[in-house]
Amino acid sequence: MESPASPTGLAAPPLLQEELALRSADLETAGASEVLAWAVERFEGSVSVACSFQDPVLVDLAVKADPGVEVIFLDTGAHFPETLRYVEDIRRRYDLNLRVVEPGPLAQAWPCGTTRCCDFRKVEPLERALAGRSAWITGLKRVDASTRRDTPVVSWDSNRNMVKVNPLATWTDEDIASYVAANGLPLHPLSAKGYLSIGCAPTTRPVQPGEDPRAGRWADSEKTECGLHL
Repeated sequence: MESPASPTGLAAPPLLQEELALRSADLETAGASEVLAWAVERFEGSVSVACSFQDPVLVDLAVKADPGVEVIFLDTGAHFPETLRYVEDIRRRYDLNLRVVEPGPLAQAWPCGTTRCCDFRKVEPLERALAGRSAWITGLKRVDASTRRDTPVVSWDSNRNMVKVNPLATWTDEDIASYVAANGLPLHPLSAKGYLSIGCAPTTRPVQPGEDPRAGRWADSEKTECGLHL
């Protein structure tokens, strides 16, 4: 289908806006598989999955909906070695149509943990990867953080002028664990070591008993989001 993109920051075209509102309401109580099936059919050939590879649930569901769907991994240059090996393991397991996107040259001035590192190591690479697409699919869950409590299943991403689909929006951490167990999926090797939210190595630590699952991200700062979903 033709991309609905428009100049940055504008609202979705009226007819698309109406469609998205209806679909988001319809899919609020749908299973993630149904949401993904709608997304890959509606935006056939023009949708990508952005995956952090903290777990393989989104990948597993996405390839069941479309075995050839493009999966994007942002290689920030600061991931744990375990994450990079895990990405490769998952790629082989599913024969993924995987696209690994690296930072541009401007990132060199902003090492991981500095003020604008995520701008140049995540946000800009993702925008490059999604250029020309009509929609992107994320693994956002409302339980992840207070900033994500109102995450819709389907919406217009005004920052990128495309549709954003969050098939796991209503899932809990227990739902993720149950799906992993029921489908025999491999866990990220760091999850057994207390890493419940896994980002870049310099800014991620294990979570202590009783802490919020995302307490290990940017623990020494007030930062709570990398900017991909703001």
